[in-house]
Amino acid sequence: MTPSPKLSTQQIGKLGELLVQYRLLLIGVESAHLTTDSGIDLVAYSHSRKEAITIQIKTNLKPKPGGGKGKLALDWWVPDNSPAELFALVDVSEKRIWVFTRDEMKAKAQQQPEGRLHFYIHTDPNVKRRKDSPAASLQEFEEFLLENRIGTLF
Repeated sequence: MTPSPKLSTQQIGKLGELLVQYRLLLIGVESAHLTTDSGIDLVAYSHSRKEAITIQIKTNLKPKPGGGKGKLALDWWVPDNSPAELFALVDVSEKRIWVFTRDEMKAKAQQQPEGRLHFYIHTDPNVKRRKDSPAASLQEFEEFLLENRIGTLF
């Protein structure tokens, strides 16, 4: 078996954008990519809301060891001043998409150094978290999965 080539950061980001666009189209929500990087990756049109919705997408190809050698986790960095209305956090390896409004993102981000929001999720459901660990588990954010948000956001 030939090893697959290493994907660039841009290719991983494009995978996330295309996955979100595909999943939205499956539910009848049309979307388009923007040609320049202005902090908005997709503009989606909601027929039920009769309005356009801006989305910024952040993508992980697969979980990585937390801190370089800890338990597997997904993590995303989002600029605090993004003009997007919604944020889609993507795990390509499992084809999972979590969607947050701007207020939800700010409320749920575990770290908020100046100008950025850091969000991370442990992928092992049996991981034992320290009491002082702000990392979330997959179960804690199930309500934010795209399939659970369709009716309220789109």
